Amino acid sequence: MPRPLIPDRRMRILDAAQALVLAHGFDAMSIQTVATEVGIAKGAVYREFASKREILDVLLTRSMERMNVAAGQRLGEEPPSLSRAYAVAVDVLLDEELMTAAFLDDRAVLGSYVDGVTDGRYAERHRAVVAWIADLQEQGSLSARVAPEPLALALSATTIGLLTAARHLGPLTRADLQAALEAVAVLVSSLETATPQ
Repeated sequence: MPRPLIPDRRMRILDAAQALVLAHGFDAMSIQTVATEVGIAKGAVYREFASKREILDVLLTRSMERMNVAAGQRLGEEPPSLSRAYAVAVDVLLDEELMTAAFLDDRAVLGSYVDGVTDGRYAERHRAVVAWIADLQEQGSLSARVAPEPLALALSATTIGLLTAARHLGPLTRADLQAALEAVAVLVSSLETATPQ
């Protein structure tokens, strides 16, 4: 006789996996440990997700979606300045436990996951930021002293660099991360024009 389905099985798997990643890191998490945590068979996890990599993909996507909703609510309808958008992004990132943990402890939390991301998502995000910066410059709300491509690259490199800062510079606290990201927002604000050109 087949086992009865667990209500919200997919969500319970994701929640258990996130707790395990936060406690032990991606590399230490296994499908079996997730199944044990949820109280289901390993095969039931595979019915929902093809691999532990897919589970982390979904977890990160879920975090990003929550961040986007929260940012949208805080920013409202009017298009924000680049520095305002960056400042709000800092706040919503710090409200997302998995994303904050990824920045504070890159090696353990994301582990080998990052090396396997080859689907072009980071390049796509970068292209969107380049287009957004170009649009802000065309509107006259952002100085054209720095071309869109290098400015977007500098912002992306800062974010990526912060993901590995703990490895190279030593442990970071939540306050360290917040202060660094806020500093970037201040630097970006220096490129904004008071009135459209």
